[in-house]
Amino acid sequence: MAVSRAFAGMIAGMALAFAGYFGGFGAFLLVAALGAVGWAAGRWFDDGGRVQDLRDAYERSRR
Repeated sequence: MAVSRAFAGMIAGMALAFAGYFGGFGAFLLVAALGAVGWAAGRWFDDGGRVQDLRDAYERSRR
């Protein structure tokens, strides 16, 4: 079962609202930043990204 983007957006908005209400602005920013990282990783994997690509990029940067 696939989750629609509207539903995922609603869940993300609710998580941000709870973080802002119970944890304050710092928690709101933390949840927003981690959500953005999760979105970027999911988008990268959906577009055909592989874990091997990350390892190769890390190895190149160490040289």
